[in-house]
Amino acid sequence: MKDNTLPLEGIRVGDFSWVWAGPFACMLLAMLGAEVIKVEGHKRTDLMRHSVIWPLADPAPANVPPNQGLAFNSVNMNKKSLTLDLSKPEGALLAKQLAAKCDIVIDNMRAGAMERVGLGYEALRKLRPDIIVLSSGSRGKEGPERDFPGYATIHNAIGGVAYVTGYPDDAPSTTVGDTDLMNATTAAFILLAALHHRMQTGEGQFIDYSQCEGVTSLAGEMALGYQMTGRIPERMGNAHPYYAPHNVYRCWGVDRWLALEIHSDIEFAALARVIGKPELAQGRRFKTMRARKRNERVLDRIIEEWTRQRDRDWMVNEFCQAGLAAAPSRDWQDIYADPHLRARDAFIKVQHPEIGPLELVGVPWKMSDYTPPPNRAPLLGEHNDYVLRRILGLTEQQVKELREKDVIN
Repeated sequence: MKDNTLPLEGIRVGDFSWVWAGPFACMLLAMLGAEVIKVEGHKRTDLMRHSVIWPLADPAPANVPPNQGLAFNSVNMNKKSLTLDLSKPEGALLAKQLAAKCDIVIDNMRAGAMERVGLGYEALRKLRPDIIVLSSGSRGKEGPERDFPGYATIHNAIGGVAYVTGYPDDAPSTTVGDTDLMNATTAAFILLAALHHRMQTGEGQFIDYSQCEGVTSLAGEMALGYQMTGRIPERMGNAHPYYAPHNVYRCWGVDRWLALEIHSDIEFAALARVIGKPELAQGRRFKTMRARKRNERVLDRIIEEWTRQRDRDWMVNEFCQAGLAAAPSRDWQDIYADPHLRARDAFIKVQHPEIGPLELVGVPWKMSDYTPPPNRAPLLGEHNDYVLRRILGLTEQQVKELREKDVIN
């Protein structure tokens, strides 16, 4: 791409999703050059517009204005914003007209929500036969639980990953953002495949994506293991079924940790030399992987006695220099200060009209002769006039009447 042409230039996406998974999928498409138009109600906005992602030091939760939600600004870069009240006939009709001018329409609503406002796949394909529609609901469009709502915590639990996450003597643990982002990345990949299929055949399609099933796909080897052995995989903390040592170890300082895993006897001998105990690799308790696994708790204590007296980053460097797989467990201060990420331009700087300068995490891939455009997330309804007049062909008077009827803000 020597002319810096973006791969999805000329593709228009109608983004009817909200919260995290759907919006991030659409942001990935926007980063590839698609024109993504985020559609939301000005009275019922995306929840993330009012969300912060860490506790504030205020005595009570802050009232976050609709353009200042930090989570929203992180996963909606490079988009345009259109506000439509879909509960009103005029709003639903305009949404349908916009969808007909889109190559892709994506939502992550409950089953039947888009159909109730005339935006289901069967209705849209009559207007544009080659349209690609992806519905990314909690349980999918079909099945006895199709109407059940869910967020990432629920998806992790239903999908089976929460059960195997955590420590052996504690309850199942669940995560949030990584689940949504995994489902978003998968959805974006599926949409690229659908676009490729349309280029080859001229055919659009409907994609029924269940976020719960997306989580289950992360644990395929556990499902296969259960089928083959009948044993239910259990929580192991940071341990591994076969490898030892394989853990996160406390380092010198406050809440400082490093991750370390050893995959062979040769690697363990190198580890033993680094920590100044080469005799460990020759003793009966730790000479083989099977022996190390059998004496794993003792071995972890020996390693942590060494690591907790030393600087985390120094140790990581020593381990890596010895050819071992080791890494710091980083907090966000570490990440923003990381020279490797800085060298790779991992962060995007944008100027927000209400918040000021923001430094956000960009996409994790690099393409030759291509730099993702660093455009901030849109203000609520910022592009109403552009979408309604330039794309849908409404007059200035018609747009004014929509505002007077409170269909748009």
